[in-house]
Amino acid sequence: MGAAPAPDPRLPLLEAMATELTRNQQQLKVSGHEAPYFLSYLVKDYQSRLLIARYGAVFQDDDYRERKLGVDVRVGSYDFDSSVADSLDFGFSTSKGSSFTARKEGPLDDSPLALRTALWLVTDEKYKAALFQFLKKKGEDVYAVEDPKRPPSFSKETPVTWVQPPVAFPFDRERWRKLAREVSARFNKHPELFDSEVRITADKATRLFVSSEGTRLITEETLYGLHVSAVTRAPDGQLLDDSRSFYLPTEAGMPDDAKVHAAAQKVIDELLALRKAPAIVPYAGPAILAPEAAGVLFHETLGHRLEADRQDGDNDGKTFKGQEGKQILPTFLSLRDDPSRREVNGEPLNGHYLYDEEGVKAQAVSLVEKGVLKGYLMSRHPVEGFTKSNGHGRGQGTLQPVARMGNLLVESSRQVSDAELKKMLVAEAKRQGKPYGLIIRDITGGNTNTSSYGYQAFKGVPRMVYRVDVKTGEETLVRGVEIVGTPLSSVNRILATGQRLGVFNGFCGAESGSVPVSTVAPAVLLQELELQRAMEGKDRPPLLPSPSAPPSAPATTPPS
Repeated sequence: MGAAPAPDPRLPLLEAMATELTRNQQQLKVSGHEAPYFLSYLVKDYQSRLLIARYGAVFQDDDYRERKLGVDVRVGSYDFDSSVADSLDFGFSTSKGSSFTARKEGPLDDSPLALRTALWLVTDEKYKAALFQFLKKKGEDVYAVEDPKRPPSFSKETPVTWVQPPVAFPFDRERWRKLAREVSARFNKHPELFDSEVRITADKATRLFVSSEGTRLITEETLYGLHVSAVTRAPDGQLLDDSRSFYLPTEAGMPDDAKVHAAAQKVIDELLALRKAPAIVPYAGPAILAPEAAGVLFHETLGHRLEADRQDGDNDGKTFKGQEGKQILPTFLSLRDDPSRREVNGEPLNGHYLYDEEGVKAQAVSLVEKGVLKGYLMSRHPVEGFTKSNGHGRGQGTLQPVARMGNLLVESSRQVSDAELKKMLVAEAKRQGKPYGLIIRDITGGNTNTSSYGYQAFKGVPRMVYRVDVKTGEETLVRGVEIVGTPLSSVNRILATGQRLGVFNGFCGAESGSVPVSTVAPAVLLQELELQRAMEGKDRPPLLPSPSAPPSAPATTPPS
């Protein structure tokens, strides 16, 4: 007979969380006031590995471990409760309160009693704050106009129980140290690139979650990253940067040494070419965005505006509120978000997860079908017409979750080859009387503003931009511009798309912190894209050459 499997050390901690939650649910109450109607406990156990190398040497080699506690206590009812977005509560409090603040760290030791004690203190603090906030909201509600369409405060969801088996977390430190040194040393041969870095990361998050509705979850996720970056300056002083990043869910899936060396060489070649490339003036005209760059466009212009929390609250622009069933995109485009997808064409997706931070199973959501708006990304914060979560309540660490993207997928029924797309670009530039069109093959990322007190605009930072001459079709690398625009105008000027899908893996920052995301999109041809002048910069590069540069030949004095 084989040996019995070792007991799972996570289960006693989950049971301790459930026990303490039940105790607080049954007994926690201030006399004469409401008891909590909902509680949830979250424990996140983080393990991290970090290696950083520069100039052929390791600069940082760290391990990190922590456990964070997240406690949600709600007073009132699902229809009207104490909840308020942390970032939007600008009200002043006259409560004297206590200077004591419960620690949000959990014990690293697997001690059920220590964990319960830590949760007890945080729960007590959260309940008092929730009760105060509930009374404040009830008072403010007296002055508000009655809204018969006001959605509930919190959605009712079916409880789930799921325990994921432990996930291995290997890290071949010697291999990564050797590779980081070797790859970072490649940059020493190019002193024009005055700074560079090879960063290798490995992160594991183990999550334990219980709620008063009966949900019990244990999930584990690992994410490995490898990043190669470098910086230089053009002769006119503009700062230029370039990078390559790899994100994989397992160490075994990480790129081999040859692929990493090739990526580093690509960064070197592109930066040397960018230093020589001419800067161009601001531009408004037709442009092709390569698949990865198109992904950033859809993420910034549409993805954020279809996060349901942005359809609510006085401070949000509510771009698409009330537009359900109406056309918001060209009819050949559809958009959905599917966190359950692990990969596309063999490439892993950063935005994959099984359950969101509120304990709801990740679900595929159809956002736009043939140009028509169908729905939103939902957390447990209902909005008018949409009262159930679809598993998109996400947050970094234990920050309050809000509706966020996972894997945003762009689909097109008007696809042409890359060669045909370029022909269409040249034809459109000629029609507009432009001497050239643009192809943007790489982009570093972007940002957007969705608030009501700012311009409804977005910005992208292109890296590899090519000017296409309408007479010859010749492509010339250029630099010095940023993509700007208003979202509705930009996406409705898409004329066609390419056939190849590209994956943009990265991280997205918003109110609930930084979360891993992916966008899958084809190349797009836009009838008009606006580019503004990038920050020029006039800083001098280093005055002396790098110590790694070949020594200059000493000056010689001719014989007399």
